[in-house]
Amino acid sequence: MKKLFTFLITILFIGITVPSATAVENEIVVITETTHRNFDGLFRDDLLAQSLAPTGRLGELIYVPIKTNRIWVIDPALVDEVTAMTNKYSLVNKTPGVGSDIALSWITQLRYVTSRNQVIALAYGNPDIKLAKRLAPSELKMYFSYGNESLSKNLIRLVSTRPSFTPTKTVSRLNNSQRISYTKNRQRLTELSRVVEDAELKALRAKLAILLSPSLNRENRNYFSLQAIKAVKNEVGKLSVNEGKYRLTSAQVKVPVTVTNKYPVPVTVDLWLTPDNFKVYTPNIREITIAANSKLQLSMDVSVVAPGNTTIEAQLTDSKGNDVGESAMLSLNLTVIDSRVAWFTTGAAIILFLAAVAQSVRRIRRSKK
Repeated sequence: MKKLFTFLITILFIGITVPSATAVENEIVVITETTHRNFDGLFRDDLLAQSLAPTGRLGELIYVPIKTNRIWVIDPALVDEVTAMTNKYSLVNKTPGVGSDIALSWITQLRYVTSRNQVIALAYGNPDIKLAKRLAPSELKMYFSYGNESLSKNLIRLVSTRPSFTPTKTVSRLNNSQRISYTKNRQRLTELSRVVEDAELKALRAKLAILLSPSLNRENRNYFSLQAIKAVKNEVGKLSVNEGKYRLTSAQVKVPVTVTNKYPVPVTVDLWLTPDNFKVYTPNIREITIAANSKLQLSMDVSVVAPGNTTIEAQLTDSKGNDVGESAMLSLNLTVIDSRVAWFTTGAAIILFLAAVAQSVRRIRRSKK
């Protein structure tokens, strides 16, 4: 009886302890890094190559034996940078980068070591999720979708997305002026995206997310905020109206206005024309299609109402009237008088002349008397 009792206790103990002993928790590996590449594609330095080496911080994370119980959490923007390094790349000081082979080995190893595991794509650029939700919730969704698409392409496999997962509790310390600048730049690129379908524009829009990254120190926040302003200004300038000065000598005239499209795709927009006074009238121009990488000259119908100077604000918009890009100023010097004004002026002069003649006649009659 005693032996039977001991046997049952042993079986019960094994039944309880074996599952807990064999159960293995998943190992979570987070791969993120402060960006080393400017918005124009040039690298600030070659420090990323050192980190990608087998003995570097990012190298030590992936040059390990394969395990089936790992979950990889990866910033797609980092993998984009490494992928860009696999080809010839340049630094801002115009010297060639030396990490192409290291980057190629790293990305190859990453594909291999993650092949049997779940991979989770962070929002592109690893932004502070709470701050991104507060500043631009719709844009945050784009950061997640773009990040998933980008990482899947670079790893040549499908990856998942978990918006609720945050790899770190640190927060972005972007100051108020930098937040305003980020919002303005984001809005300008969103405006462009309504009429332009371009991969580079979409990539720049996603890259703005790095400004919200908690990994940026004060120096990097200042540096990349200025870089973003320059990059967005250059991007917005790809679709523009050329400014000009015109001298009008007719009451009805067609003024040539040039619209430039530097994108590799055709773009359809409207042109809204707003004079700063009532000396001229000009209608808006609808549904303008500018071919890829080209300029288009339009005829702006101008009706002169009164002489003088006026300025017309020319603003490209989408079909719903939302502004696209920067406005241009068209300066008009009006040296012609509208026929109605001329008739009124001439009539007034004749009346004044007749009045003067009548007054002279009366004076002569009085002098004779």
